[in-house]
Amino acid sequence: MAEGTPVISIVIPTLQEEKVIGSTLSLLKACDAIPCEIIVSDGGSTDRTLEIARPLADMVIEHRSTSRQTIAQGRNFGARSARGEFLVFLDADCSVTNPNQFFAAARDRFASDPKLVALTAQLRVLPANETLGDKIVFGVMNFATRFRNNVLQKGDAPGGEFQMVQRAAFEAAGGYREDLVTCEDRDLFARLAKSGRVMTDPALTVFHTGRRAHNVGWLKLIALFFANTISFRLRGKAISREWKPER
Repeated sequence: MAEGTPVISIVIPTLQEEKVIGSTLSLLKACDAIPCEIIVSDGGSTDRTLEIARPLADMVIEHRSTSRQTIAQGRNFGARSARGEFLVFLDADCSVTNPNQFFAAARDRFASDPKLVALTAQLRVLPANETLGDKIVFGVMNFATRFRNNVLQKGDAPGGEFQMVQRAAFEAAGGYREDLVTCEDRDLFARLAKSGRVMTDPALTVFHTGRRAHNVGWLKLIALFFANTISFRLRGKAISREWKPER
């Protein structure tokens, strides 16, 4: 790509993320070996999210409608302003340790496989926050997602914490389905799998706070996950009409 043009555009949707956005962006700013841009797509925060994000992000865009934005809308909104060859979607409470090494390895996956259109990673809760339940659930989830992606080629994502997609493939697929309040990440990977190869890279790990499971409780969250998954598989839509933020 032309000098000065980002290879990777990192899109982070936010809503009332003052507790975590500073640390997330500070880690990503250390990525200087590969031309990257960081785009914060805010859904209408009224706390200090924007104040913290502006000095750290390359671009902050704001949803100004009075209606609440779905996370899919936030991601699509950010993607429309992106300039990179690859789009990386991260949640606001994610931690990418050693981003130069991480994104170089991710980019090399695409370079080594011309048919690869989308990539995800192993997910783990930050070691300081991780419980035994976290280890078990995410261990099973990571295995299942890896099997569906790398073996069955059905296309799946363990969550919205990390998804890296070729921009051309993302645009051809029409981006995320904005009517889905959950399962939008799984839906995107399922559609992308029809146009190319998708995979989970077992060598890449993205950490996150685990705040939803810790606030809601794993039993309740697993029940909700299965209900939405079954509804999505059978009807193409989730049963949840709203995905409550956990902060």
